[in-house]
Amino acid sequence: MTILMMTTLNLTNFNSDSFSLVGIPGLEKFHIWIGIPFFALYLIALAGNGLLIYLIIVDHSLHAPLFFFLSILASTDLILSSTCIPKTLAIFWLKSHEITFSGCLTQLFFLHFSFFLDSGILFGMAFDRYMAICSPLRYTTILTPRLIVKIVVGIVGRSFIVIFPIVFLVKRLPFCRSRSILHTYCEHMGVARLACGDISINIWYSFSMPLFTLFSDLTFIGISYTFILRAVFHISSRDAREKALSTCGSHVSVMLMFYTPAVLSALIHRFGHNISRPFHIMFANLYVAIPPALNPIIYGVKTKQIRDRVILLFFPKRVQ
Repeated sequence: MTILMMTTLNLTNFNSDSFSLVGIPGLEKFHIWIGIPFFALYLIALAGNGLLIYLIIVDHSLHAPLFFFLSILASTDLILSSTCIPKTLAIFWLKSHEITFSGCLTQLFFLHFSFFLDSGILFGMAFDRYMAICSPLRYTTILTPRLIVKIVVGIVGRSFIVIFPIVFLVKRLPFCRSRSILHTYCEHMGVARLACGDISINIWYSFSMPLFTLFSDLTFIGISYTFILRAVFHISSRDAREKALSTCGSHVSVMLMFYTPAVLSALIHRFGHNISRPFHIMFANLYVAIPPALNPIIYGVKTKQIRDRVILLFFPKRVQ
């Protein structure tokens, strides 16, 4: 009878359709303080990307291919930060560790989907800069609105095709051991490693597909900028050369901020067995918080058209 009561109690207290997100193990007593900078970064990301999208929508002078790509990038950054940071703050401040299995799969999907979408959009922006600098006379005739829409649909479709199988790879796994995820959000391998079945397909897919996708994007971006730099340094006018380089400066800064921590995070996750778990989790959290917050600031500071619209919006009397 006692054994039956204990079994019933355990079944009542344990929800088999949920996981527990631990947060940052070893730093639990600092969770409240760690949440403050993440909350600030999230507010900056919401305000900056929201403002960027608003300006591009309402200002007809910004209805150009580059700014269309930029609006998609800002929307993707909002998805990325909103997928992870609110739940992270709930863990840090409200001790809300539980997440349903379906909620975990949803968070996992949008986390990885927005990552690949970001990479694809950066590739599209590199193609835009290549056409603007290397073939300026053909820019408007080639990069028509119809082609831009096709490129974006292709990028979104590619990201969906690459990531959607991960949902089924996780859903097929049996979970009969611990359901405590040592992280602040659900990511593919963090969830897969809790399974008591064979996860070799998950390991292969999570390593090969991102590597292939990122390698192909970086290869095409590198080829584009090779032609861009060659064209820029053949420009005789110094002012024109500096103007051409300045238009690429913000894009290059955003790319470095996106790809550098992405590659480092992948290498740490795969080979950094001697690196402490708290450092790995903190680094992964900074990756989903900092780029979405800094991207609109970089474009706002380095892109004259955006900078002028922001000044006009907030300081109209100064412009007059």
